[in-house]
Amino acid sequence: MFKKKDIFFTTFEAMADTLLEATEYFAHNVSSNLKDVKTFAKTMKEYESQCDRYVHTILTELNKTFITPIEREDIMALTGSLDDVLDGIEACASRFEMYHIEEPDEFITLFADILKRCAQQLKSAIYLLTQKKLLAIREPAIAINELENQADDLLRVCITSLFANVSDPIELIKRKEIYERLEQTTDYCEDVANTLETIIMRNS
Repeated sequence: MFKKKDIFFTTFEAMADTLLEATEYFAHNVSSNLKDVKTFAKTMKEYESQCDRYVHTILTELNKTFITPIEREDIMALTGSLDDVLDGIEACASRFEMYHIEEPDEFITLFADILKRCAQQLKSAIYLLTQKKLLAIREPAIAINELENQADDLLRVCITSLFANVSDPIELIKRKEIYERLEQTTDYCEDVANTLETIIMRNS
């Protein structure tokens, strides 16, 4: 039992570590002009592929494990929601290459910072889970909810600004999609927090 607990929890920790590295890399690159969007998108894809390998590890272990440290459905939900976050931010990064965007604006930078702070809180929460400090998870979960609210507010501001200041319809469409994808990725972070809250209720 303890061996299997280790593999599930250490893999969750690895996913959280990878997610934080990916958001830090994303935030660092969009905080200034992107000199090489191809490399940027490729590196983000590598982070996403690494997370997919962790998902495969967890699913493989679930298929051969009878006793799990937390409910099987909670393991599945947490795995899927963490993977969604990395998929979301990788999809955003791919748009920079597809749309030839080399000059991120202040709104993209602000979204990236929110995502990085979400990832920091997610990492804290996952490590608290693996240490069985369940009630302590509520603090980072609440912080993630607050960050997601900030992203909602930011989306309203940046869409308003976009339609007020950008006359090129193609540029408007490109920026709008990236803003919305970034905000949606913060929704995925909140999904992780909600899954963790469910785990707390079932195991406290």
